[in-house]
Amino acid sequence: MAKVIITEFMDDAAVESLRAIHEVTYDPSLVDAADRLIELVENADALIVRNRTQVRGALLEAGKQLKCVGRLGVGLDNIDMNACRLRGIDVYPATGANNLSVAEYVITNAQALLRGAYQGTADVISGAWPREHMMGRELAGKTLGLIGFGAIAREVAGRAMALGMDVVAHDPMLLADDPAWAYVRNVSLDGIADLSDVISLHVPLTEATRHLVDVGFLKQMRPDGILINAARGGVVDDAALAWALSEGEIGGAAIDVFEVEPLTAEAGAKFAGLANFIATPHIAGVTVESNQRVSNMIAELVLSKLSTV
Repeated sequence: MAKVIITEFMDDAAVESLRAIHEVTYDPSLVDAADRLIELVENADALIVRNRTQVRGALLEAGKQLKCVGRLGVGLDNIDMNACRLRGIDVYPATGANNLSVAEYVITNAQALLRGAYQGTADVISGAWPREHMMGRELAGKTLGLIGFGAIAREVAGRAMALGMDVVAHDPMLLADDPAWAYVRNVSLDGIADLSDVISLHVPLTEATRHLVDVGFLKQMRPDGILINAARGGVVDDAALAWALSEGEIGGAAIDVFEVEPLTAEAGAKFAGLANFIATPHIAGVTVESNQRVSNMIAELVLSKLSTV
């Protein structure tokens, strides 16, 4: 019987599938209890995390018996991949399992921000009836710019085109003759800013992408342009975005990921009172359905690995 540690929320049925065979410690409070987690990992064979648990440094040093790390999601910036390779620890992301939920998040927020009618409930029920001020815009005929054109961005592109949007994308990692470009225009980063009514980010956080969206990029965007970030915090300069929104440099933004997570009251204060801003707590990829898919995939991968050791 192996020992499995789960530090962040996971679908109950998937947890039980692990518990039926192995000794499982499932405790989401461990993400904020570093010392206790290190103590538990000393005897663990598998560790399952989301994005908040930092799998690096002292935690990996303690995990001398670790065979694998399951990531309940796709981003790997909270895991020291080189250290895991050196220690022979397999890392399993839930590749593809939450693509649909992120794609729907992007389309939903693009529509909400363009339409601009969904924050007027208080006015309507008070009798103000502000029809002329809540007219909004349609998705159809608008241009969606995708920064990064991997699997999730392609799901977004398909849905956007079905709604009548034109789609352009920028991805220097994708070869110019890749078949993906057959139905989406390949443009420069400047082209994304210049052409797009809605811009959605789909890149990992690296040194090259940190603050990719900065003051200069925001100034280059259309004054009624919409920015959506459901990728990684840090790709957008949060302070620059708050400035751009408050000064009317862009039309609006929906942000699911922040430079500081969880977002503190102090870090969030710069966005207070902005009517053209939607904030969500890193849940673009988390729905009931995607949580089941992600959890089941990681449970199966971990079970498979532990069956061979």
